[in-house]
Amino acid sequence: MTSDQQAILDIRGLTVRLPARADRGNAIENVSFSVLPHEILCVVGESGSGKSVTAHTVMGLLPPKQLTATAGQVLLQGDDLLKKTPGEMRALRGARMSMIFQEPMTALNPLMSIGDQIEEILQIHTQMSAAESHGRMIEVMEAVKLPEPERLIHSYPHQISGGQRQRVMIAGALALEPILLIADEPTTALDVTTQAQILKLIKDIQRTHGTAVLFITHDFGVVAEIADRVVVMQHGLVVEQGEAKNVLTNPQHPYTRMLISSVPSMTPPKRPDTAAAPVVLETQALCKTYADRSLFRAARETRAAHNVDLTVRRGETLGVVGESGSGKSTLARCIVRLIDPTGGQILIDGHDIAGLSERRLRENRRLVQIIFQDPYRSLNPRRTVKASIIEGPMNFGVSKAEALTRASDLMTLVGLDPDALDRFPHQFSGGQRQRICIARALAMNPEVLIADEAVSALDVSVQAQVLELLDDVRKRFNLAILFITHDLRVAAQICDRIAVMYKGEIVEHGKAAEVFGTPSHDYTQALFNAAPGRDFEFGNFASA
Repeated sequence: MTSDQQAILDIRGLTVRLPARADRGNAIENVSFSVLPHEILCVVGESGSGKSVTAHTVMGLLPPKQLTATAGQVLLQGDDLLKKTPGEMRALRGARMSMIFQEPMTALNPLMSIGDQIEEILQIHTQMSAAESHGRMIEVMEAVKLPEPERLIHSYPHQISGGQRQRVMIAGALALEPILLIADEPTTALDVTTQAQILKLIKDIQRTHGTAVLFITHDFGVVAEIADRVVVMQHGLVVEQGEAKNVLTNPQHPYTRMLISSVPSMTPPKRPDTAAAPVVLETQALCKTYADRSLFRAARETRAAHNVDLTVRRGETLGVVGESGSGKSTLARCIVRLIDPTGGQILIDGHDIAGLSERRLRENRRLVQIIFQDPYRSLNPRRTVKASIIEGPMNFGVSKAEALTRASDLMTLVGLDPDALDRFPHQFSGGQRQRICIARALAMNPEVLIADEAVSALDVSVQAQVLELLDDVRKRFNLAILFITHDLRVAAQICDRIAVMYKGEIVEHGKAAEVFGTPSHDYTQALFNAAPGRDFEFGNFASA
């Protein structure tokens, strides 16, 4: 690749204005970078940095009357897209440039079959006959390694897995062999092995078709895995750009150094030995089976969790890792008794709560608290933060005055101003909302704290802060923490021990350093081998 190649995409001084009364004047300001043929350019930055606004401007998908491009050029092979009419942009989308969105379930039409959605692209942009478009549809589905395309074209989005839905999105994007492919966080919600497959697929497409790829991500493991060059954005500005290796190993801007230093290492740190601490949570042969009954076929059973044995000691964090469908969240919901286990025991301080009636269970609900993945959905949007935090303690007999004092103290503990208790959830950032959820859980003085993918939706720097907070909470309250995640880097840093789940069973467990250092089970080895950027050690540049 040479610098004198004509850029497929050349963005020059692009500025997009935000609506009045926004937190800043422009969503992006004076943004300039280019994407060359056969190149993968990764744009990185936290939420609000302007990554997606830049991509949507290129595609002509900015919401009308809300975001407006006020300056600059967006050149697709020298053709300024900002001067195109809506009709001209529709003709370009799909034919010369395509976009893969983060969440395929919302990008695909749930009322149309997979085949109809891909075929629609061909019908709009080409004069192909029905037989030709069918042949092309099968060809692109095979190219993205979708299984049994002739059968799959009759399926609907909800009938296939998340990884397959993302492959369908890619197949549609590639149907007309565009010269520019924009991928906006296409692997964020995917398991590590599926993520590895999608990343390899995009690299193969870029290599074999000569496609220029603009890849938007906040995952530096992904950057280390696929990027040729990197653009770093902060608050709508490009603060650094260059060859991927140079940016990752020798970042120049303080913001880039901070981001990279926040990436968790795959090497577990030395943690205190908790083997002598008393067991707080124990499951024995815990099972959860779902029965799918129908009038038209024999009943089918799905073993979501099967004979799960685990222990969590006081002051210890046990990490449960595995892919979607492995049974991690089912295990968490059984322990909290949000769902009833089919069999086995759940012992809290030696007392079995698995078979308790709802009346007797209520007395024990305080003992186990859970923090969910999405804090916005976990908090009632119509209630103030104060109301959400004090509700639980007051339900268990704590006076309002004492509950308010506890809420104020906990807000300080999680790094928030107690004066903000009267605000509503939407008035906080995602990281702040997760801190509020932690405060709400701690208000119950639990024995066990379960974090179910509690940091997976957060930016890398906010994620680092929340992980540090959880570890501090563990030590301060001597809590037993069950930490559920699919992010191996996070698990390596915060967990004392690791349990690996596969198809509802724990297939490997042990000290974090031992499991990460010498994984013994084939599935564990496959998980670790699929982690993006697994061989790249991100340095600490915070004080550079």
